Amino acid sequence: MTQTEPTVEHLDVVIVGAGLSGIGAAYRLQTECPGKSYAVLEAREALGGTWDLFRYPGIRSDSDMFTLGYPFKPWRDAKSIADGPSILRYIRETAQEFGIDRHIRYRTRVVSADWSREQAHWRLTLAVREADGTVVERRLTCGFLYACAGYYDYDRGHDPEFPGAAEFTGRIVHPQFWPADLDYAGKRVVVIGSGATAVTLVPSMAEQAESVTMLQRSPTWISAVPGRDKRADKLRELLPPDLAHRLIRTKNILFNIAFYQYCRRRPQSARKLLTGLTTRILKDEQAVAEHFTPNYDPWDQRLCAAPDADFFKAMKKGKAQVVTDHIDAFVPEGIRLKSGRVLEADIIVTATGLRLLAFGGITPHIDGVPVPLAEQFVWQGAMLTGVPNFAVCIGYTNASWTLRADLTSRLVCKVLRHMDRNGYAAVVPRPQGELSERPLLDLASGYIQRSIGEFPRQGDRHPWKVRQNYLVDSATTLRTDLGKTLAPVPAGRGASAVAAAG
Repeated sequence: MTQTEPTVEHLDVVIVGAGLSGIGAAYRLQTECPGKSYAVLEAREALGGTWDLFRYPGIRSDSDMFTLGYPFKPWRDAKSIADGPSILRYIRETAQEFGIDRHIRYRTRVVSADWSREQAHWRLTLAVREADGTVVERRLTCGFLYACAGYYDYDRGHDPEFPGAAEFTGRIVHPQFWPADLDYAGKRVVVIGSGATAVTLVPSMAEQAESVTMLQRSPTWISAVPGRDKRADKLRELLPPDLAHRLIRTKNILFNIAFYQYCRRRPQSARKLLTGLTTRILKDEQAVAEHFTPNYDPWDQRLCAAPDADFFKAMKKGKAQVVTDHIDAFVPEGIRLKSGRVLEADIIVTATGLRLLAFGGITPHIDGVPVPLAEQFVWQGAMLTGVPNFAVCIGYTNASWTLRADLTSRLVCKVLRHMDRNGYAAVVPRPQGELSERPLLDLASGYIQRSIGEFPRQGDRHPWKVRQNYLVDSATTLRTDLGKTLAPVPAGRGASAVAAAG
């Protein structure tokens, strides 16, 4: 490999993002590839990713922490469905315990990533924000680039324009940018939306607000789940922490996969089960039919969780209500609906969803030419055709994100060892035969459908098909024969090297 300029630092691996995925990736890298030099680049001032960014009331996971947490660090808190601050503390503890925090470079955003065929490494242009607020440009090279920044746009949420919004005399806020000074005690609140954020906000705000109304265009599947896992508590009483964690994790993985498969294979039965459980809590069949029976099947979109039925309990107490209607316009006193009804409000929360952003906004280039991401296929849910030494971390959409993220990080380490063992400067995924394409994220959720065309595609067969099944992935991902689907890209072969390999 050609030597880089002495003034430009070179690292073996650069991980982009210091959230749940990035910290887990760093642990795997330093554990399974201990000789590799690396840095974790984080654009924000703190680690934690999603769990540091979102500050709205009640922020929490909708997956249990025994599977959302790391397999190498047992979750020890009492609650299985954890709040945001507890998850953030867990990520910080992990980074400190394993010395990962020493490798994190904060306020460092990747502006561009350009693969040099001649030198067989990535040339990164960074925007580094100094302590005084000034932004300076720096450069860095690395042998392998691993994007662990998720697929949400941290700088922009989905914020549709509502007619008459300027006429509203109260305050309008978006959950992604929750104002620290917002006082909603004793106020009338309308939350627009019916996704996970809205389902989280409503019961939390109802504790202090005069009233909270969730305004939805159409219902979402919401399932009451235990906030605390009693079987897990019993296992932790009887067994050593590490063994208990492994057993609880396995139990939850199997249950979640079984329930997902049940919903997909027997949708009518699943609909009856979910509506029956909700009716049992609310004791109001008409309300369940009108507000909690979607026109799509369970898991066509992600299921929303209500820990300890908190959402439904807020309704039963009269502190919260659900209105299913369409917005006509904002008016000075609140929101006028298509039905003519006016929802009076002091505060309107637009929980209208997130914006997708492929790989933290990184568009790979090869010798200055941008790679058209939407034309690439994803190999093993991790690497892209046509892009050498580049991996992305994308978790499950139907289970805990970290299950897939951790498998991907272990796969990246296997690829790095494969390269070292064979003396390869670079590798790129190589399809064998034609692939039929499918969307990378196969859910009908609005936030996915709005932007999925900007993402790479998945194929119709292994290892190009992204399977939403941890049991299958855990049995196959790390056993794959890398020599059959990863092609070496020798350095200095000119413009045709990557194309020929891919």
